Amino acid sequence: MKIYEVTQEHSEALHHRIAALFMQQISVSDDPSSYDQVLEAVRLSLKNDATSRIIVAEIADDLLGVAFMNFGISLRTGGYYLWLNELYVDNEHRNEGVGKELLLYTIHLAESENIKTIELETGVNNSVTKHMYNSLGFYEVVSKRYGFTFS
Repeated sequence: MKIYEVTQEHSEALHHRIAALFMQQISVSDDPSSYDQVLEAVRLSLKNDATSRIIVAEIADDLLGVAFMNFGISLRTGGYYLWLNELYVDNEHRNEGVGKELLLYTIHLAESENIKTIELETGVNNSVTKHMYNSLGFYEVVSKRYGFTFS
């Protein structure tokens, strides 16, 4: 399995494969995002001035999983933090260690860039994912997330 950070230099075909994998995840939620919106987000995240990154896991040309993250500045820690927006593994490759490897790559990336914390959210009933996070040192933070969408 090869895990690497996606850059602008990677092919447009890879960008489309990433968007298609994210759409697989979105299809099981109530998220109304369209393929074009997801593809545009992938493209924006790869710009040189972007504060986001995409990490993929693949074997040959088979895209197994993807991690999408943003970076910000935390007043609480006085430094940068990483928000792991999405960590998704293709249904056919679940329980093969792909998610854990993507998460370990993300942790090492954050550590090498002096990131103070990594934050994420997962479903309340997602016990398998919670177990993976806990096994790598993540802990539960009690909070309620709110959103606002411009029309």
